[in-house]
Amino acid sequence: MDLILWRHAEALELRELRDDLDRALTPKGERQAHRVASWLNRQLPASTRVMASPARRAQQTAAALDRKVKTVPALAPDGTVEGLMHAVRWPDAREPVLVVGHQPTLGLAAAYLLAGQAQAWTVRKGAVWWLRARERDGVVQVVLHAVVSPELV
Repeated sequence: MDLILWRHAEALELRELRDDLDRALTPKGERQAHRVASWLNRQLPASTRVMASPARRAQQTAAALDRKVKTVPALAPDGTVEGLMHAVRWPDAREPVLVVGHQPTLGLAAAYLLAGQAQAWTVRKGAVWWLRARERDGVVQVVLHAVVSPELV
């Protein structure tokens, strides 16, 4: 299974709004989302399921892909690693899953999958971490397939 973790692009600061879920992308964030979406669309299989947080900034980031997106409440800013893993059916899903979400959950999930414990790893705004599960000798291994930031694509 491939699990692609995509942190939403740069968004307005919370102090500029009353509700965290209403924070929109900045003009820079819109450019970041489109650059990364262009790269992802060249890499992702057509069968990839796309899931996003209900937060406006995550929805806007996911919309740059121009693919069908499922809104998943478990991916909201207050979501947990356990909720993310359950939503994507890790490691049993047959198709790749792309998650558009938030810190700290994405960093914690990457650390959990790669290091075996949730640690405070940082996923930069607009960046993608592409993880792949494979089975070897009856043991599930996690491989870091790619890490891409908006500045690199």
